[in-house]
Amino acid sequence: MEYVTALPHPRSEAAPARSGRRSLAVALLCGALGAAVALLATRQRWAEGTATVAGGAFPLTARGSEVTGVPAALAIVGLAALVAVFAVRRSGRVLVAVLLALSGAGTVAAALFGATGGAALDDKAAQVSGDTAATATALSHTGWPYVAAAGGVLLFLAGLLALRYGRLWPAMSGRYERSGAPRSRAARPVDPDRPEDLWKALDRGEDPTGSGPA
Repeated sequence: MEYVTALPHPRSEAAPARSGRRSLAVALLCGALGAAVALLATRQRWAEGTATVAGGAFPLTARGSEVTGVPAALAIVGLAALVAVFAVRRSGRVLVAVLLALSGAGTVAAALFGATGGAALDDKAAQVSGDTAATATALSHTGWPYVAAAGGVLLFLAGLLALRYGRLWPAMSGRYERSGAPRSRAARPVDPDRPEDLWKALDRGEDPTGSGPA
């Protein structure tokens, strides 16, 4: 004779918990590393060129933050969203996960768009030559924009993991949240040799003898 039990099998509960821990670790690593890589890449030299000044060639360089400030800004937004994932629950967590994924995708798009641009060098050429129509020549680009794009890919992956497994991740504890229950006041010490303390204790509904409530 077979018996049917309603108790869940231990393995069925352990599998989602294991997946949640594994995905959480990967998402944290990807998100933190992606933001750090993108921010580091935007501080490096993205483009080089020259400007003609007094018949000579003046070298020009442009860092990623000078080419475009979008990747750095979105990397910071993505990092903030990664932290906020643990502060919200249910639909709020889904929205934050979407923001994290969009931050990564935007970082990739902005980095790739700035990988071949020369507007920042043209502005510098106009400044050093004193001619607003001057442009940079002998343009060349480094690989740092693609490093920033790789950081964006990691942020995007963290967002996808948050969307897929975020419901299995823990949230911040409400241990320190203030409850609406009124705090119980401790009974004040009563000096039996002072009649005014005895009367005040009786007015508060306390037993001045300490045997129980009045």
